[in-house]
Amino acid sequence: MSKSASAADRADNSPIGAAEARALFADFADAPVLLIAVSGGPDSTALMWLLARWRRARRRGPRLVAVTVDHGLRPGAAQEAQDVARLAQALGIEHRTLAWRGRKPKAGLQEAARQARYRLLGRAAALAGAGQVVTAHTRDDQAETVLIRLARGSGIAGLAAMRRISPLPLSGAGGTELVRPLLDVPKTRLLATLRRARVPFADDPSNRDPRFTRSRLRELMPILAAEGLTPERLVQLARRVQRVELALDALVDHAAQALSPVPWSPRGPITLDADGFSILPAEVALRLLGHLVGLVGDEGPVELGKLEALYDDLRRTPAKMRFRRTLAGAIVTFSRDNLTVERAPTRRSRRISAIKS
Repeated sequence: MSKSASAADRADNSPIGAAEARALFADFADAPVLLIAVSGGPDSTALMWLLARWRRARRRGPRLVAVTVDHGLRPGAAQEAQDVARLAQALGIEHRTLAWRGRKPKAGLQEAARQARYRLLGRAAALAGAGQVVTAHTRDDQAETVLIRLARGSGIAGLAAMRRISPLPLSGAGGTELVRPLLDVPKTRLLATLRRARVPFADDPSNRDPRFTRSRLRELMPILAAEGLTPERLVQLARRVQRVELALDALVDHAAQALSPVPWSPRGPITLDADGFSILPAEVALRLLGHLVGLVGDEGPVELGKLEALYDDLRRTPAKMRFRRTLAGAIVTFSRDNLTVERAPTRRSRRISAIKS
């Protein structure tokens, strides 16, 4: 083993010290309240312990509130939530347990649990007055996310994977941020931190359940790493794609201003100069079109595959022919002079359903 490789291995297995934690949490210093999502597993337990140590060393700083979501999927989940509550009390942190109630779907269980978790965390953040929800996603999670997105055929935006700071999804709490301060930290270092501090944590067997995609990919990681596809390289790919995303967003904003300088209404119609749109690079045009459909339509996020199909049909339409398609609750019309996106009429079945309700 080379000296550099040996040093890297030691770094990946070393506990996180106080100075490093100060750097990881520096942008939280002025927050009035931080909501910490703590499942009781090693990653989130380490996050809570590190934040508690960081806060104790400060004269002033955020009020820390830990929240555990009991999904009601395992017999031991309630006990794990109680264990987290006891540890939080010992660390001087407020704690709340929230339960995901109601029927659980047989298909897409992990995604449904994720959505329920974010909704509950969003409500808890609003009640606590917290503008940020802090989670313990690690470098390993980021690498697995890149692989999952690759397997699902994601576009560039998908391969950017998770960002350190992003809007809290599905929360209903406008402006609440989801913050992942440990996104560049390997899980091994969090385990080392807990071992040194002698802090116990729970073991969730669902993390090894082969029914779930992430668990299956986790088993493949050592094999992929042996071929050079290490977590570090997968995370590096995500960082590079994030840079590309920022550049593309700037190009799309510039194109939007150039082709449609008047203010846009969410209900539309929004009109772009057809000639200018037709000469845009394909990726910029596709993103601009998707943004307009998402803004004006009322059927949720635009599926990339359907957007690509619509854009390909549009490009193949002869210049003198009129193009008109519906996508995600929006109508896209392309004529000789203009490309227009407007809200589609409410479908008859949806109108009847709304009347009955």
